[in-house]
Amino acid sequence: MNTIQSKDGTTLAYDVSGKGPALIYITGATCHRQFKPVQYDVEVYSSAFTVYNYDRRGRGDSSNTLPWSADREIEDIEALIDAAGGKAILFGHSSGAILALKTAMKLPGKVEKLVLYDAAYCADEAALEEFQSLGTWLYQQLDAGKNQEAITGFLEGIGIPAEAFDSLFPDWQVMVDLAPTLTYDTKLASELPPVAAAMKLQTPTCIMVGELSPESMHKVGNQLHKAIAHSVYIEVKGQDHMPSPEVVLPVLTGFLKPQHQQP
Repeated sequence: MNTIQSKDGTTLAYDVSGKGPALIYITGATCHRQFKPVQYDVEVYSSAFTVYNYDRRGRGDSSNTLPWSADREIEDIEALIDAAGGKAILFGHSSGAILALKTAMKLPGKVEKLVLYDAAYCADEAALEEFQSLGTWLYQQLDAGKNQEAITGFLEGIGIPAEAFDSLFPDWQVMVDLAPTLTYDTKLASELPPVAAAMKLQTPTCIMVGELSPESMHKVGNQLHKAIAHSVYIEVKGQDHMPSPEVVLPVLTGFLKPQHQQP
């Protein structure tokens, strides 16, 4: 385990593995660097990249300086980019894709290329209103100390059935312990895609959406693709919101290899 200090003094824990271009892996809600699916992703991606796998603030071995803000998470990513040599590829999943995009827009000189998988923005005003209602309920549960109810209701609210919890989340107590960090992810995702701001982005961007992911993810992906000039849109066949890294890897390498020409 390595550690680094973010701008506000937060200690970030991270691991580095593999050889190749530096790639910072930004995970979504309740994920952490020792979460088994994340570890497996990193093992596969490390065959082609030097992967920086870190605990977002408030998770795993990273500390948590309050109050939270998206800007502070961007500062965390910048600290990791600096640890990687000053420039890196960002690969964000779900709410991590939102952070990756925000970072690329704020630090264009430090982000060489950008990869977004199922960016978890709300696709339209109706979805935004519904998600904000879920967030309000979630905050009430967390304020009352009802972490298990919060995490269960959140997962069901985003379409994951309770009967799938055991297979998807074998370390359930860890999920319960991480429930307070859902506040961060719901705030990140309680937005429409930043179309106007994204139109200014010049960073080569790969927007991936799982073929079997919710329709809202496809709508968001297409909105971002239309907005970002130097972007490609790829529907990853046979995959849902939790894709197989073996399927994603050739998409990554195909987009990120140096000789790849952007359209």
